[in-house]
Amino acid sequence: MAVAIRIRNHSIIDIFWGPGFVLVAAVSYWASTGAGGDDVRRTVMLALTAIWGLRLGAYIGNRNRGHGQDPRYTAIMRHRTGSLVGFLVRKIYGLQGVLLLVISLPVQLAMYEPRPLGVLGVFGIAVWLVGFLFEAVGDAQLARFKKDPANAGLIMARGLWAWTRHPNYFGDACVWTGLWLLSLGHPAGLVAVLSPAVMTTLLVRYSGKALLEKGMRRRRGAAFDDYVARTSGFFPLPPRR
Repeated sequence: MAVAIRIRNHSIIDIFWGPGFVLVAAVSYWASTGAGGDDVRRTVMLALTAIWGLRLGAYIGNRNRGHGQDPRYTAIMRHRTGSLVGFLVRKIYGLQGVLLLVISLPVQLAMYEPRPLGVLGVFGIAVWLVGFLFEAVGDAQLARFKKDPANAGLIMARGLWAWTRHPNYFGDACVWTGLWLLSLGHPAGLVAVLSPAVMTTLLVRYSGKALLEKGMRRRRGAAFDDYVARTSGFFPLPPRR
């Protein structure tokens, strides 16, 4: 937070969102050593969380380099009240810390589950893999599209982006659904459904899809409306004519 205040760019916190989960996974893995958790499950959970979190952090860091503060955070700062630190803790840093702990519940719980992965665990890995591929491939396709000067002012509607307007967000939701399935051996696993539920709600209704599409509609107008008419809003579906 101190660095963000100094450089006046609070969107740098997005870079640490994914790695924050990796830190939780690593600490949970270390704390659960010798507690009776299945070592295969613990190692798989740590590895999947690390692969997802580190890739996301590297991608966002590279994407945001040289672009200044994200407009979302500029909008938040316009409503500042009271002391700066108190406002930032309530609206950005503290809030994201609480969300990170809630969403990471499956990672924490799975470290203490003594039973082997089983069929449900393998299914969770498969769901995670689908989500990771959607997120990673979607991000790569969008980055390549934006690098081409010929695409300036155009809407990305190719590859996975022709099947869903948000392949990266859909992938994120699948990743955390898969990790939740991996935690279901623990008695408290059902409570951990909060993880994919909260993550998906954030992606669809708040910081993700809703906010992004509001800006796209304002900037692209009829072209974006046409894209919306042809392309599924979240779940991948064949493009409509």
